[in-house]
Amino acid sequence: MSEFFNTGLSQQQFLDEYWQKKPLLIRNAFPTPVIDLTAEDLAGFACEQDIESRLIRQTGDQKWSLQHGPLAESVFSRLPEKDWTLLVQDMDSHWPSLQALLTPFKFIPDWRRDDIMISYAVPGGSVGAHIDNYDVFLLQAHGVRRWQIAAQPENQPQWLTDCPLRILQDFTADHSWDLQPGDMLYLPPGFAHHGIAQSDCMTVSIGFRAPTQRQLLDAFVDVLAEKDSADVFYSDVDMLVTDAPAAIDEPSLDRAKKLLIDALEQHPELILKAFGRQVTETKPALSPWLIAETDELETPAALETFFAQGGFLKRNLMVRLAWYASAKSVSVFVGGQDYQLPAESNRLVAHICSVSQITADDWQQIQQQAELANLLLAMLADAAWITED
Repeated sequence: MSEFFNTGLSQQQFLDEYWQKKPLLIRNAFPTPVIDLTAEDLAGFACEQDIESRLIRQTGDQKWSLQHGPLAESVFSRLPEKDWTLLVQDMDSHWPSLQALLTPFKFIPDWRRDDIMISYAVPGGSVGAHIDNYDVFLLQAHGVRRWQIAAQPENQPQWLTDCPLRILQDFTADHSWDLQPGDMLYLPPGFAHHGIAQSDCMTVSIGFRAPTQRQLLDAFVDVLAEKDSADVFYSDVDMLVTDAPAAIDEPSLDRAKKLLIDALEQHPELILKAFGRQVTETKPALSPWLIAETDELETPAALETFFAQGGFLKRNLMVRLAWYASAKSVSVFVGGQDYQLPAESNRLVAHICSVSQITADDWQQIQQQAELANLLLAMLADAAWITED
């Protein structure tokens, strides 16, 4: 079983003992230099129209300012020498060499991955003491950042008032660690933390998202509405006489609850569809960057010619993939869309969803099943694959 970095833990031990349970400090997790991105590069991305970025400044003891990108170049020339932080989202999509940092985390499902955010801070730079609702690995790339961590999750946080950021009113640290380049800190959801730059520094945040109950319910309602079946109405054949006609009694509430529960229990295939769509849905911030390369590859014959001429397909990590196999079929989810294939496609579906490129050798196997060839065409239309010559 693979070791989890240099911790002496296996990957499964990390999941059993730390994942979503407690923080873990990992010294020398990655060799240095960690990344090939500079502060100037990051500032350039923050000036782009369709890239999500934020500039956060502490202007007083409990006073903060927040400016969303795109940022003008002149903003950076006016910044002070301390107490500000620049954050840029989805950098694994915009700076492809960062995708190599994700390889050691492949034991966690890809559909749990959110993005790589990079923050650059000058001395004193911070985003305040706060809580995240997702799992995150904080990897120090340049300089030194001090992390102050609470030992227990915060269940009832109180936030600063009149503040553009969700910053805790009160924060007491149980641990304080200075992270050097290559060091990494794992934080589960709900643990209060405060990172303060001790020098000019850059931190890589590798986040893992999870759908909320509300998102899953919304997704289930959407797929239920698509189902071509008769509506099921509320029923009260066991109604009793009432002397309060405007009141909703407990039996009525129980019937309503059962109606909702029955919708879930009687349509497990819709739960799968809702879940698969939700966890692979493309982030809105990335949508402007998706370009489907389908102009000349819209038929199996066109793909055959493309591969015969030495072309190959490269995986586009902006579009998430997931699959689920049952005894009767295979469900494939591509950027919030779903496709159904016969059960015998299981092995090749798993291959397509896990490799970084598809070559002529792969195509020779794929084209033997018409459903798989059509799936690959659909993936191209959904921009999940990019053509390379």
